[in-house]
Amino acid sequence: MPLTMKNNLTEKVESARAVAFLLDEHGKVVGQSTKWVIGGESAKSGLPVGATNVFNFVITADKPFATTNLITRVNFSRIVLEGGKQADVNKDVRIEK
Repeated sequence: MPLTMKNNLTEKVESARAVAFLLDEHGKVVGQSTKWVIGGESAKSGLPVGATNVFNFVITADKPFATTNLITRVNFSRIVLEGGKQADVNKDVRIEK
């Protein structure tokens, strides 16, 4: 699942952690993945103001999916700005389809 991120904040994003959910047609979670999409344990060096980055989530499941009508949801659990300041993920993050 590709995730395109653009930094519209006024500071560089040093790291960001996101959770991707895969839902079936009934809204039941059939797969989940949590990753550092910027910084963290990856080799990337942050996301400057105005820059865009693409990250590919791989979501695995214990058994084959029973349907192909799947929905994805992404939530950011942590965003750290330059200097170690925490961003408010509920206020500062806008997720578009």
